[in-house]
Amino acid sequence: MIRISDIKLPVGHSESALLKKAAAELRIREDRIREIKTVRRSLDARKKPDLYYIYTVDVAVSGQVHVSGGKRRNISEAPDERYHMPVGGREVLNERPVVVGCGPAGLFAGYLLAMAGFRPLIIDRGDPAEIRTKKVEDFWQGGGLDKESNVQFGEGGAGTFSDGKLNTSVKDPLYRAGFIKKTFVKHGASSDILTDQKPHVGTDVLVPVLISMRKSIEEMGGEYRFRTRFDGYRTEGGRLTGIYVNGGELIPAGACVLAPGHSARDTFFMLADHALPMEAKPFACGVRIEHPQAMIDLSQYGRAREDLPPAAYKLTHQAADGRGVYSFCMCPGGYVVNASSEESRLAVNGMSYSGRGSANANSALLVSVNPADYTPADWRGPAALAGIPFQRELEALAYRAGQGRIPQQLFADFRSGTASSGPGAFASVNKGGGAFGRVDNILPDFMTRDIVEGVQAFGRRIEGFDRADAIISGTESRSSSPVRILRDKEYVSAVDGLYPCGEGAGYAGGIISAAMDGMRCAEAISKRFQKLAPVMYTDANLCYDAI
Repeated sequence: MIRISDIKLPVGHSESALLKKAAAELRIREDRIREIKTVRRSLDARKKPDLYYIYTVDVAVSGQVHVSGGKRRNISEAPDERYHMPVGGREVLNERPVVVGCGPAGLFAGYLLAMAGFRPLIIDRGDPAEIRTKKVEDFWQGGGLDKESNVQFGEGGAGTFSDGKLNTSVKDPLYRAGFIKKTFVKHGASSDILTDQKPHVGTDVLVPVLISMRKSIEEMGGEYRFRTRFDGYRTEGGRLTGIYVNGGELIPAGACVLAPGHSARDTFFMLADHALPMEAKPFACGVRIEHPQAMIDLSQYGRAREDLPPAAYKLTHQAADGRGVYSFCMCPGGYVVNASSEESRLAVNGMSYSGRGSANANSALLVSVNPADYTPADWRGPAALAGIPFQRELEALAYRAGQGRIPQQLFADFRSGTASSGPGAFASVNKGGGAFGRVDNILPDFMTRDIVEGVQAFGRRIEGFDRADAIISGTESRSSSPVRILRDKEYVSAVDGLYPCGEGAGYAGGIISAAMDGMRCAEAISKRFQKLAPVMYTDANLCYDAI
């Protein structure tokens, strides 16, 4: 195959235009192209309202075509971008490995281990996706909070009830991200995620994808146990020999992938009691901001959307005090959701369905914080966990401000420190109900000040971003983990056989990066230990190209 990059075509081009352009780039007749496959497609809006798609494609041709040298630097041999899993461990593993948590990190650790013949046991404190979804919907409708199965806990992790974005800035020389996307497509996601510049799945599609992946893992010899809480571990001579669940049941294990998620605060305190080395890390907190999606479309595209998807944005600003202010988990056509997991504490997140069809765009606006910012002067707990009371205090204030509903405030009132009594020209689109009042006084003064400065700066880049009736919701406190569980270059913690990974362990910041980290831990186990069952794929290196 031959790879051609930087093919530029106007939005709305005909189906034949891409073939014609590829042939022109190769200087051959169109009928010599036997196959054309889109590798990537991005939107170029630099000359709006004239919008263009930029393509990278792989083509198969009849006859020979010279692809190297000269001025045609956008033409090359197509690389082999299939993922290869390392295998061949020699150490004996007497019991199957256990995976704690089935968010993106645990899910893909378990999936690879099953493929490699390890028959993993995957446990999660929450419910399977189909039951969890019903409980979350009931909670949003005013029902009670299940502290073990909610927006944060259960099959799929926190990423299930988000926008399902699959973009990442993590370097990927081994093509793990491609494997993850292909696996999602194999189990029901749209094939568009393989080529779009900003791929997303959507909560409504993620749930059946998770169910399908679970069935595949079980068919390969793996096992799931839900409503199973990780309570501790047992060691002999510094080596893991088992984990405790549900208040005392011992599961023998010589290898455990620990992927608890960023909201497993009780787990972090339990690990501190075990003296497992951890450290406090920088993270970020802030709010959600909503605007009419049509306003974002007009600013980003220079015209009404018509044949384009809802427009997104990514914004950063350095405040006068040196802190970073930035958008995060932006949800075009999305919802602000009550993402609480603890009684009398409230956190928010953003979510979109696959169609991204709501009237509003929303995004987190976050301010970076460091351990020096959030460690209470009277904190007497483990130093590594000082960020947890900081998060909890913000969430308790948010809960009281909204009396259990999402506290909201118009931007003009947020800026002036005035309570809001209702929406302006547009209404909030949320899950869980909103209550107008004050959000500014929930946050530390520096955070409120920096968010105001950031919104005003972003208003110079997106027209209307700083409009007076933009809706602020609080508080976004779970964007990342405040803790890092230390591990070595082989992904092993101070306890030999315990592999911390993913967002909760402090090594990721999104669905793809967390899934990639889970894959790394599975690879480490596969390189170290002998498999327990026949490999389910015939290629000795588990070279996997699902599409």
